[in-house]
Amino acid sequence: MTASETHQAIEAVWRIEAARLIAGLARMVHGDLGLAEELAQDALVAALEQWPESGVPRNPGAWLMAVSKRRAVDLLRRQERYERKLVELGRDLDGEDELPDVEEIEDDLLRLVFTACHPVLSTEARVAMTLRVLGGLTTDEIARAFLVPESTVAQRIVRAKRTLADRKVPFEVPQGDELAGRLASVLEVIYLVFNEGYSATAGGDWMRPALCDDALRLGRVLAGLMPRQAEVHGLVALMEIQASRARARVGPSGEPILLMDQDRALWDRLLIGRGLAALDRAEELAGPRGPYTLQAAIAACHARALTPEDTDWERITALYDELAPLARSPVVELNRAVALAMAYGPAAGLDLVDQIAGEPSLKGYHLLPSVRGDLLARLGRLAEARAEFERAASMTRNERERRLLLDRAGACS
Repeated sequence: MTASETHQAIEAVWRIEAARLIAGLARMVHGDLGLAEELAQDALVAALEQWPESGVPRNPGAWLMAVSKRRAVDLLRRQERYERKLVELGRDLDGEDELPDVEEIEDDLLRLVFTACHPVLSTEARVAMTLRVLGGLTTDEIARAFLVPESTVAQRIVRAKRTLADRKVPFEVPQGDELAGRLASVLEVIYLVFNEGYSATAGGDWMRPALCDDALRLGRVLAGLMPRQAEVHGLVALMEIQASRARARVGPSGEPILLMDQDRALWDRLLIGRGLAALDRAEELAGPRGPYTLQAAIAACHARALTPEDTDWERITALYDELAPLARSPVVELNRAVALAMAYGPAAGLDLVDQIAGEPSLKGYHLLPSVRGDLLARLGRLAEARAEFERAASMTRNERERRLLLDRAGACS
């Protein structure tokens, strides 16, 4: 194996093993995520130094864990404390091919998920920490994905680790009444990552598929760790079905293609099948359906329609009626207006849009004038529609979307 091939292998191993490694180390060092990540990075450096000469070990994950544990022992010896922990960490270090049992690894991963997504952290910090310690991304990769300076991401991660330490956030899975709220925070972070990949906020690309892939992987891992949580399966179902449209959402030159104009033959039937299976699982577990399960059910209505004309818009409207009191979001109301317009005519949709137009949270939200422009155009009010599309174009930070909106404004001439 060449040096280049070895480095590629190390990168692949790191992406697979980083979360398990940091999770196991965090438990050993009393939930200190900063220290756990440093120890894991030390093991990565050792692999980069040694594997090109010695070759990739038979069990690379175990090798990395063994090196990390040795680093932990050395550190604790220097600090002259945690003597009992030294004995525990020192056991079985010679058995480099021995990994902790599966249940122990899964418990540690779950603790890491809830710690990285703790509500004491800002939304931006939770996203950065999740991609860093669970996704195995570098600060540079996170920065490029979100179009922010690398120094900004690095500062977010440093501050997040400091906050977790200062607040003495326990490295544990919440129990009882606390679980629902904490799980909602975890699901929010994963879906934020997915959405940034699915419809990029800014920049020259309409989609960033790598972020969708990262979010899907995290969602699938979480579903495996929490198989009895309906909303986890609901989120996975939603992401699988939305991701199935990826090839159809972008034209040959990278231009956006809206849902009703997509070539549905390009939709990934495997991902749709996985999404529908996850939705079935969520609905089996659920009492009243939660917001992610309901959004997945809406996405499933589109996935089951072989042509745009086959879409069951009345059912979608009913699902939005069920979702609205749970989400209590003007954005959900805006989506409900679109469904109403498709089911009962553009005037019905426009009436709802005008009712929510004054919501403070929609100020500066470019999809409000975009939807309004579409409904006005369908009603034949082209001059008003053009003004709305131009306003929406001035508000978006995504270059591809701006061009689409200006094209739609031009079509109203």
